[in-house]
Amino acid sequence: MTAMRMATERQGGTAGTAGVTVATALLAGPALMAGYGAVRLVGRAVGDYGPGVWWTAAHLLFLAGVLTFVPVFPGLRRLAGERGGKRVAAGAAAWAGLLGTAAVAVQAGIDLVVGFVAADEDAMGELFGRVQAVPGVMPLVYTVVPLLFWVGLLGLVTLLAFLRRDVVPGWAPLLVLAATVLMAASLDLLPVGGLCLGLALLPMRRGAPGGDGAEQAGGAGDGPADESRGTVVG
Repeated sequence: MTAMRMATERQGGTAGTAGVTVATALLAGPALMAGYGAVRLVGRAVGDYGPGVWWTAAHLLFLAGVLTFVPVFPGLRRLAGERGGKRVAAGAAAWAGLLGTAAVAVQAGIDLVVGFVAADEDAMGELFGRVQAVPGVMPLVYTVVPLLFWVGLLGLVTLLAFLRRDVVPGWAPLLVLAATVLMAASLDLLPVGGLCLGLALLPMRRGAPGGDGAEQAGGAGDGPADESRGTVVG
């Protein structure tokens, strides 16, 4: 086997692995977010949603769901193509989504730490108050930057609905918008919002490298808050 052939096979294997990761993440991310909402509802139903098992399990799902979108944003950006203004627009949306993802991940990490440290719900409230009182924390972690997750995701899906109609149906941006509105309206609607998001992203698996129909799609073309805040960001 020649050196060139070996290099080609290594590149093909790497691309395939990355593609499978994106295709899987497009399903796993929304599913984990919906799982976060479901576990939260169960914990509240049994009256034990404070420091403890339910809180920790829910927020581990929350953190995992958010981090799963890390490969999704660059994966969707690649679907837009590599030339002209569409590459710039898709790149800006992807970077916005990744920045929002980082902020939401920090938020989830804070939730987990507070849940471990606090003895009861009153102590949790006090700890959250201390964290949020630090200058810059609220806009960076809770109120402004996390919203870029949804802005970036909605922007990417909307762009792809125009640029890659073979992969992204016209109704996909509407479902992403519906998911955003539902999760912002009430944390109790997180499972429904996760379902809407999953349905919106499902067709895009066909265009992701390594996904169903990826080769054909590739040739066609040239990223919630917790109860302590009351605002959903991821």
